[in-house]
Amino acid sequence: MQGFTVIDLIILVVYLAAVLFAGLHFAKKDMKGKEYFKGDGTVPWWVTSVSIFATLLSPISFLSLAGNSYAGTWIMWFAQLGMLLAIPITIRFFLPIYSKLDIDTAYHYLELRFGSKGLRVLGAVMFIVYQVGRMSIIMYLPCMVLGSLTGIDVNLLIIIMGVIAIIYSYTGGLKSVLWTDFIQGSVLLIGVTFALVFLLAHIDGGAGAVFGALAEGKFLASDQPIFNPNILKDSVFIMIVGAGFNTMGSYVSSQDIVQRFTTTTDTKKLNKMMLTNGALSIFIATVFYLIGTGLYVFYQQNALPPAAAQDQIFASYIAFELPVGITGILLAAIYAASQSTLSTGLNSVASSWTLDIQARLSKKELSFEKQTKIGQYVSLVVGVFAIVVAMVLANGGVKSAYEWFNGFMGLVLGILIGMFILGAFTKVANTFGAALAFIAATAVMVGIKYFVPAEAVSIWSYSIISIAVSLVVGIPASLIWTKIKGEHTEPLSNTTIFK
Repeated sequence: MQGFTVIDLIILVVYLAAVLFAGLHFAKKDMKGKEYFKGDGTVPWWVTSVSIFATLLSPISFLSLAGNSYAGTWIMWFAQLGMLLAIPITIRFFLPIYSKLDIDTAYHYLELRFGSKGLRVLGAVMFIVYQVGRMSIIMYLPCMVLGSLTGIDVNLLIIIMGVIAIIYSYTGGLKSVLWTDFIQGSVLLIGVTFALVFLLAHIDGGAGAVFGALAEGKFLASDQPIFNPNILKDSVFIMIVGAGFNTMGSYVSSQDIVQRFTTTTDTKKLNKMMLTNGALSIFIATVFYLIGTGLYVFYQQNALPPAAAQDQIFASYIAFELPVGITGILLAAIYAASQSTLSTGLNSVASSWTLDIQARLSKKELSFEKQTKIGQYVSLVVGVFAIVVAMVLANGGVKSAYEWFNGFMGLVLGILIGMFILGAFTKVANTFGAALAFIAATAVMVGIKYFVPAEAVSIWSYSIISIAVSLVVGIPASLIWTKIKGEHTEPLSNTTIFK
């Protein structure tokens, strides 16, 4: 058990320096406006695809997926299969709309479909609050784990992570973020796959012992049904369907992902992005779950390491079992998962604030140079704020507040997706109906989350309920409003699936 060595520290430092250098290398000095937010059209689709993968795979996933299968079963793995639902729906219905409209942001669509600046601003505000909270948490959690394993001060780890992400997000815009995400995602894929191969090679019985454990109840437990007629209760079916709509919510209504789709209007490239991202996500989730079950078998045969809590079991294995040097690379991969999500968050918040809020509320049209400057300042201010919040979380007794905030923010995209589906899948929906649907979905989901016992409603049914409420309220409200006003307005061309 060698733990984290000086060699590993050197590798970690070199890696971080290389990421910073790469981000600055891809920066373009004369960026103006939309180039800062949408790239300059030179980034290949496969780079963008890996960037989406790296953004969606947060360090929380990195640490918890293996922990889930180590301590329990593969029930949560089925949530990854939700992509088999989310990706076809997004490709079939939403990407053609976004491509034809050539939208600037996710919430630009709401303005075009409903003719409402207010809905655009509302969507942007919801996303920004959610993303700032998410960025702080994503810095705080992995830095706590890395700090305990490496002995490096948690505050220092948070500051380094934040500063590096701020520098290349500020200077390089989306192009730098996409290329650095590609590097981070590649390191993560290669490193984690190596960890699985190394683990299997050091288990008595190898892969056979792991699959034996899966056959003996580590895949699904007897009380985890494939299908439950009550869709509000947990089952494999509701996990796939619910996670599918959750993921679709990210693809359709979350600016950090939609921003990747705005880099091109070529639907073939967009489809390749989606399919490659789906394949990478399901592959890496399967690797994580195999690692978790492998660790269960391994630690039945060997002594447990220090810091062997469920969510730290994989990180502990990396620190105490992998060869010197490889440990540094794998811990860098955890850091990479954080940094790619963080840099994406900074750039997406900057673009949403500038294009959705400031440009909409400004009395004068903002020049491209002004947009770029605003975006840079927003990424700087938000980055510093996220660092401060992460340090407060790491040093204060605010665990319950953090859990409440994270839980509430997790509802945001589920509520937002209802407006997008209402807009795309109906021609009758109008501004009044969409606003009322948003209020109703928010009230219902907050009520379920905080006033209904957790065991009564599965979290995987949240998005389904939210979408259903949006449609049930939004369509009649729109029809009634149209009847009262005595006027019917057709939605703009290409803003619905009906053209």
